[in-house]
This record gives sequence, C-alpha cells and structure tokens, in this order.
Amino acid sequence: MLDFDYRGEYTYFITMSTKNKVQRFCEWVIVAAMIDALKDAADVERFAVDAYCFMPDHIHLLLRGLNERAVLTRFIGRFKQTGGYWFKKRHGVSLWQVSFYDHVLRKDEALRDVALYIFNNPLRKGLVKDFKEYPFSGSFTMDIASL
Repeated sequence: MLDFDYRGEYTYFITMSTKNKVQRFCEWVIVAAMIDALKDAADVERFAVDAYCFMPDHIHLLLRGLNERAVLTRFIGRFKQTGGYWFKKRHGVSLWQVSFYDHVLRKDEALRDVALYIFNNPLRKGLVKDFKEYPFSGSFTMDIASL
C-alpha cells in the first residue's frame, strides 16, 4: 500500500507463498516449526495472531498490531527469516517467495468474518469437509471450535 507505514494498531489479512509455489506445508513437523516462528515474531514484534492457515503452498494470517510499536514489515521479516532459516538448514532450499500480499482491514470489516474466511480455505479447496478438521489452522487468541 503506497505511503502506508504499517505501524500501530491495525489489523491485517496477509498471504505469503512458498518459493515457486512448491507444496512445503504438508508435514506436521514443518508446520509446527513455522507455528513456533509465528509465536516468536508475534511476541517480539507485538502482534496478536487471530487466525493462521497453512495451505500446502501458502499461508494466510489475520494479525493485529497490539500497540504503536507494532510494525508489520518487521513482523513479516522476523517470521520469514526464522522459519526460512529453520527450513533451509534441514532441506537445503529457500522456503519463501520474496513478497507478500496484505490487506488492511477497515473498521467495518468484522474480525470474526475474516477469520472464518481464512479457516474455510481448506474447505473451499476440497481438503476437508469441515474447517475444524484441518490440522494446520489455528489461532493464538480465539477458540476456533466455537466459531
């Protein structure tokens, strides 16, 4: 987004793809390592992770900056660096595509609706019959079983 500094208490819908759209998020050990990297980035960079969904070749995130010191680009950099380092050390290849897609949520966009959109991605792709069955989705802030 031109002239937007990504700093402060904003809510973002983020999509990041693997390099060359190779399916990397199909094994629990890899996704678990990425969840650890997500937790680290959220703690250090002051973000709440309201929803995540690791699809085979990309990830969707719903992030909220917790204060004025939360900077999205630092969060993305830390997450990609930590997760990418872990992956390259074990597999010898780069994990991430260079860029990412972002959408800053407007005040009238309901957090719950965007979270449900993210959680339903595996259902729309035919991977599960109910989004609650998908093992690579979750939230650090809400109980998705109650959605």
